[in-house]
Amino acid sequence: MFFDTHAHLDAFAADGSLEAVVSAALAARVSRLAAIGGSPAADDFAFAFASAHPGFAVATAGLDRDQIGSADLPALRERASRDAVRAIGEFGLDYHYGPDTRREQRALAEGQLELALALAKPVVFHSRDATEDTLAALGEFSRQWHANGFPGPCGVLHCFTLDRATAETLMSLDFFVSFSGILSFLNADPLREVARALPLSSLLVETDSPYLAPRPHRGRRNEPKFAARVAEVLAETRGEPLEAVASATFANACTLYRIQPNQGTET
Repeated sequence: MFFDTHAHLDAFAADGSLEAVVSAALAARVSRLAAIGGSPAADDFAFAFASAHPGFAVATAGLDRDQIGSADLPALRERASRDAVRAIGEFGLDYHYGPDTRREQRALAEGQLELALALAKPVVFHSRDATEDTLAALGEFSRQWHANGFPGPCGVLHCFTLDRATAETLMSLDFFVSFSGILSFLNADPLREVARALPLSSLLVETDSPYLAPRPHRGRRNEPKFAARVAEVLAETRGEPLEAVASATFANACTLYRIQPNQGTET
């Protein structure tokens, strides 16, 4: 069984394909997924989907970088306090697309890290071209998380594309590292070297649907069913049996999202 730890399902609902996408995921043995929020509308959709599929999906709630200027943290707290919401996110720092909003991004991220501490919920963090500020923010979050005696892990850096040293720092802070379809790309040899070197106990797989479809599906809309392909690439990269990688990443995801590691599915 596979666990897609990061999927944006809104687009599938919008075009009427969501039911077929869920069926295809189950047929591919993707028996769990995290429906990711990042805006008030996305949070509400993720919560509704997880509530309707309690044995299949969990939800997250957050304010992503495009919410700068309209962010309402008290309203986010209400959304994030719901039982089906197992993590705060997606949010983070992206200086590639938003270099002029660094200060605002940091302020929004810090507010959500404080909320995660208040609710004792892990975080789903995005980072691009912002490694130094990311590690500083997550390092302080990790320190406070453990000072409060909260059970680990603190969260995940999703769609990981950084170097081994960064990954090892994240692991020392009690964060998971999650690989997406990028791991299969032809120019991703350095990333595969990182994936090969890290302990399996710290790894997750995701699709980031509907983006970043893995090879040989590049150019197509990504779907949760392709989490199985990401796990397959990870297993091939590490020279390990697929079932071992699937089992370990599934268990890791259940630990992150604080759910029982049963592999039954209710849809």
